Amino acid sequence: MQDDRKHVIKVSLMHDKTVYRKIAIRGDQTLKDLHDAIFDAFDREEEHLYSFFFPDKPTKSKRTITGSLEYSITGMTDEFFDEERNDASEATIQFLNLRMKQKFYYLFDWGDEWWHELTYEGVKDIGKIDLPEVIERKGESPPQYPDYDE
Repeated sequence: MQDDRKHVIKVSLMHDKTVYRKIAIRGDQTLKDLHDAIFDAFDREEEHLYSFFFPDKPTKSKRTITGSLEYSITGMTDEFFDEERNDASEATIQFLNLRMKQKFYYLFDWGDEWWHELTYEGVKDIGKIDLPEVIERKGESPPQYPDYDE
């Protein structure tokens, strides 16, 4: 089903919520598309495993987050897990039925654990742009691999 409405999602670093990006994405695009937009928005260099988590309510508990509904990159995760995963490339934004101000979570790089808090900001009239697209930036992207020798 075609959904060309522009949904806006604020993506903040969990350890520093002053660093965020607002991303506009069509309803018929997927969580994989959202991942790609986040990857570019935060100037990532190398792909890694990732997951989106949808707990019933906002939380800071990683145990609660990781125990909630999860959508992941598939293929790469099959060798790590026995159970079947929900495929991020099949879950469209419209399918998720997100509610205004709903929080969900994104983990990029399961080793280094780049945690993000996402907040759904609703459908916006932002004009004609190719989506997904970063429509607002705040703060510098931290390096994917910090130099610990400095």
